[in-house]
Amino acid sequence: MTDNFIAESTLSCPECGHSKKETMPTNACQWLYECESCHVFLKPKKGDCCGVHFDSVTKL
Repeated sequence: MTDNFIAESTLSCPECGHSKKETMPTNACQWLYECESCHVFLKPKKGDCCGVHFDSVTKL
């Protein structure tokens, strides 16, 4: 990890538009994210690794 690592990302749900700032886990992969507003499960886009790119999510 470098000194420039930013562990926060703002997620926007493609279903309802709800946005929330989240802190990425640094000790595990996160494969799914549940929107706290509409409860749709989101996953990384094909080719993205295990949720590290939280800002590039698609509806499951």
